[in-house]
Amino acid sequence: MVAAAPCLRGGYPQPLGGDAASARIIGGMVTISPDSAGRFLTLADVAEVLNVSLSQAYALVRSGELPAIKVGGSGRWRIERDVLESYIASKYEEARRQALWNQSDWANIPELTAERFL
Repeated sequence: MVAAAPCLRGGYPQPLGGDAASARIIGGMVTISPDSAGRFLTLADVAEVLNVSLSQAYALVRSGELPAIKVGGSGRWRIERDVLESYIASKYEEARRQALWNQSDWANIPELTAERFL
């Protein structure tokens, strides 16, 4: 699997923990070779890939939504590259299912959508 970070227009994409030769731009995304950055990513790397703040990435890990491990004496969080890719894929699947649900006839039934009649 390959990690990807958005390629900002007018900016120069930087690979996460790798060198410029290991990064490629495919469909507007910066892709990084799995060998270039190693097996684990830091919270800063994850925040950059997801295009969120460091505190938001930390919150995902602390809540358990994004599985991670603490390593070293200071207990720094590390996220396995494959776990992050699975997390991203599951979020795409969740969004796809929600869009299908919203388009279905069943989405208008108040009992199933948690809406109440007043």
